[in-house]
Amino acid sequence: MFNPINPDAVIRDGRAVGAYPGQIHEGVAWWVAACYVVVSKAAQMAVAHDGRPPTIKFHQRFCRGAINAEHYGCQVCDLGPADEAQLLHAMKVLGGAPGALLNTTDDGGRKTVTIRLYAADGQPVTEETGWAQVREKIAWDRVPIPVNDQAKGSIIDRRDLVEEP
Repeated sequence: MFNPINPDAVIRDGRAVGAYPGQIHEGVAWWVAACYVVVSKAAQMAVAHDGRPPTIKFHQRFCRGAINAEHYGCQVCDLGPADEAQLLHAMKVLGGAPGALLNTTDDGGRKTVTIRLYAADGQPVTEETGWAQVREKIAWDRVPIPVNDQAKGSIIDRRDLVEEP
């Protein structure tokens, strides 16, 4: 695995979280996305972020990871900057697509990046509903890759689904 992490330290408490740089890097977003698409068998996914510079890098890698997950051809609906309520609304409008929300907090110069996953029903993904499988795939270097270019998904801009607060 290129640039390994400690999966038990980073993937915990129903999320992937870590100090950036250091504990977590942009590649983790790719790995989490590809693994979650396979675990959830997602054909479509809504993805949002908080708009902060580190988060934007993670968001871009997350989207690319989701479209490169084996043969699923996942269509990523990029919501751009949005909060949790807006993400959940978009997921519902998309007919119950799973989702992801990425954000960065800054605590006195220490940045922490968090990736949260949501099941198709809008509930946060837990250990039992997917995080344990995602962590295991990453720990054992079993991050899914595309089988061929035709199996690759696509990223579409769906900022139109984000309702103004």
